[in-house]
Amino acid sequence: MNRAFLIGDAPEGLDFSYVQAPPYDAVVIGSLELGGLLHFDNEVALTALASGKPVYLYTPGLPTSPKNRALAASLATAQLELKNWGVLFTDGARRHLITGEEAKLLRQQGRRPAPGAVLTPLAKDILEDKV
Repeated sequence: MNRAFLIGDAPEGLDFSYVQAPPYDAVVIGSLELGGLLHFDNEVALTALASGKPVYLYTPGLPTSPKNRALAASLATAQLELKNWGVLFTDGARRHLITGEEAKLLRQQGRRPAPGAVLTPLAKDILEDKV
């Protein structure tokens, strides 16, 4: 079982042993507050991204704003920025969808998708070196 530094609440369905100090193989963000998503500055997660360690964000732990469209749009933009940085979004299901962008990141890091992952056609081509 991989060791993951846990930020926020422990999510369900992820196969990690959670720790609060190094060494760890990944970072799992189990939950975030509104401000934490809008102004993401978690040093552990940012350092992991900079060093090529995977950072997983548990999507059921994300804040929402269904009654304020402007805030909801800002939250969506913040999520997109995290994806652009390489944060991997997961809902805890055993089968994780790997997009083309995630496949590029995995390939750059010399890693393979987790067992049971579902690949988009583009992701499969990227990982098989056809693109």
